Amino acid sequence: MIDDIRTPIRAFIVENFLFGDESQPLPDDMSLIDNDLVDSTGILELVGFIEKEFGLKVEDREIVPANLDSLARIVAYIDGKRAH
Repeated sequence: MIDDIRTPIRAFIVENFLFGDESQPLPDDMSLIDNDLVDSTGILELVGFIEKEFGLKVEDREIVPANLDSLARIVAYIDGKRAH
């Protein structure tokens, strides 16, 4: 179940923030913000993708690094939202 979240999120990040370059490392726990992969606009693009791809509503108060700063955190956030 986690892979059905991780795979499209990873593909979105690679395509939109790494410009399709799959040779760059993208460990699950790597900070997207600290490693300059996403900025505030990128976070909003990511939120839009999550809402569309997974049919979830991301509340403004949920747009924080604890939920969206790494692949692992994004997957955990989406999995938690699905569970509710």
